[in-house]
This record gives sequence, structure tokens and C-alpha cells, in this order.
Amino acid sequence: MSLIIAEIGTSHEGDAEKAKRMIDECAESGADCAKFQWVYADEILHPKTGFVNLPTGKIPLYERFRQLECPVSFYKEMLDYTHSKGMKFCCSPFGLRSLEELLSLNPDYVKIASPELNHYPMLKGLASYRLEQKSRGEKPVPVILSSGVSKMEDILKAVEILGKENVSLLHCITSYPAPETEYNLRIISTLKNELGIEMGVSDHSLDPVLVPVLSVACGGTIIEKHITLSKKTKGLDDPVALEGEQFALMVHCVHQAEAALKRYGEKGFEYVTNQLSENAGDGGKEKIEAILGDGIKRLASSEEANYGRTNRSLHFMRDMKKGEVISEKDVAVLRTEKILTPGIGPEYLEKVIGATMVTDAEDGEGVTFDYISCSNA
Repeated sequence: MSLIIAEIGTSHEGDAEKAKRMIDECAESGADCAKFQWVYADEILHPKTGFVNLPTGKIPLYERFRQLECPVSFYKEMLDYTHSKGMKFCCSPFGLRSLEELLSLNPDYVKIASPELNHYPMLKGLASYRLEQKSRGEKPVPVILSSGVSKMEDILKAVEILGKENVSLLHCITSYPAPETEYNLRIISTLKNELGIEMGVSDHSLDPVLVPVLSVACGGTIIEKHITLSKKTKGLDDPVALEGEQFALMVHCVHQAEAALKRYGEKGFEYVTNQLSENAGDGGKEKIEAILGDGIKRLASSEEANYGRTNRSLHFMRDMKKGEVISEKDVAVLRTEKILTPGIGPEYLEKVIGATMVTDAEDGEGVTFDYISCSNA
């Protein structure tokens, strides 16, 4: 049976009672796991990153994330409540502080979101914790990686850092909503064969059935999908989330597909895809084939322009002058997002610290080698 993760994310808006109602909805809809996001704005974005349009108006995206920050006690309460409903607890950290605090609660799963697949300081911190667990004779905490807005080399590097024990990977398209026909779900079997780890899908498409069911047909065993109490509420991901009835439909269809794959063996894939084609009406067969794709890893068209902006790069954290030496506090590993210029990748962080500025830079700009002189660059 697939592990079905209901992504609550930050849709609880910091309201503990709403969060518990959402956990109830996850359980009633048949989810196996409820997932949260552990947000500190300064771990994700620079204050100058730009604005986001909300029903209440246009506000700085950084401030929006500040509004979503919650204390450790909130997440501990949600973990306990999730367990009381018979589900596992999963959460995404976005930096070293949130990672450390999350690990202190002993979560059932740690989820690395797609934009953090190249947050190498955080990945190394998590890898170090898992090694400590193994040294004590414990199983390392299970880690689920998402691979939206990533290239094959990004995936390989993340898996190299974390290892393969208790590590799984979700194919994903980082677009909200993501077009079903761009999913290229045959990549699940491609990556499963190449990496030798458990695979699944993190689905941001609007249809509750097509991508989840086809992912199972392609060998996926984990499905993550956003859930909401109402698409009309003001959570950042609510417009692409499923309401409880839709989520329950997804769970039902996934379990039906799993039963058919078991019953029909080698012909199970053909049976499932034919059933979906028939239910999709005219052009159904072509649509199903488009969703399945060719299995070659590439950026989807809808996310290609965001490569380097949605994932992590280095940014200046203050105005810098020519001749100054860069300290740890002067740069951060952040998402670029809206209006700032992307910097070089986090893999260069150690080379940048201690480097000398060769020209002035403004607070928030992406760090590039044009700004610095360093002997090991």
C-alpha cells in the first residue's frame, strides 16, 4: 500500500484549532500521514524578495512568511494530535534552525521540499544527525526528498549527501498548479532503477485522480498532495489543494489501482491506464500518454524559467563595499523568488566566506564571482 501524505503545509495560518481540524480532515479522508512546514521567514527569503498578491491585497512575501511562524510547542502539539489520529507526522524544515528544532521532536519523516534540494548546509546537517543515530545503533530518521525544479545532477548530489538508507524521492513539478500533461511519470521507474530507492510523486496538479493513480502504475509508492478545508481560504497553497471529499476520492482510486495492479500482474499497467483513458473521454488515451511521458529527467516547461530562482542560491545580507571581507553573517542560502537576482549555488558558500569584495553590492543581491576575489574560487 502506498504511503499517502496529506500536505497541510502552512494552511493552518498558525491557528492551532484550525490545524487540528485539518488533521481530522486528513484522517477522515484516508491519509496515512499529515505534513506540516516549519517556517522561519529569514531561513527562506530575503526581506527584499518582492510581493505576493493575496485576497487581502498585495503584501511583501517575506512578511507573509513571518505571519506563518509558529513556536516549537505548536508543532509538538500537532505531532501528538496527528499520532492520536493514527497517522504519521511529517514536516519540512527550511534551514538549520528549523531542522534542529524539528529533529528534537523525533518526527516520523523529514521532508526536504523541492526548493531545498540544493540547500547543502541543511542537507549536511541532516546527514550528520542520521550518522549520529546510526552510531547509537538507531535507524536513521526517514527522509523524503522532492525533486521539483531540479536537474538530474541536483538529485544525485542530494542523494550522495544523505545516502540511500531510509531515503525516498518524490518526482514533482514546482508550478502551482502544475499541468498534468507535463508530469512525465515514467521518470518514476527511471529514477527507481537508477537510484535504487523508493519513489513517489508530489502532485500539484488540480485533478485528484490522474497523476496519483498513474504514479502508482509507474511503480510509485508515496503520494503527497495538498489538502485544505476550503479552496476559498487564504492559505498560500489552498488554490491547488484538495478539499476533503476530493482527497478521499483520490485515496479510494489509488487503492483501487493498487488492487488492480496486484490482481492483473504484468497486465496491471495496461488495465489501469485503459480505465483512466476510458473515463477521460475523447482524447483520453492521448492525454494519459502525455502524462506518462518518455521517462527522461528534464525540467518541465512550466517550471523551467524558475530554475535558479525557486531553489537556493547565495545572497548578500547587507550592503557591501569594495575591499570588505565577507563573513558568515554577510551571506545566506536563500530562495531568490520574485525580483532579486539569483546568486551562485550554495556549494560555493565556503569559498565565498573570507573572500574580498572587488566591487560594491547592495543588500539582497545574489552573490556572484563578479563581486569577489578569493584564492580558492
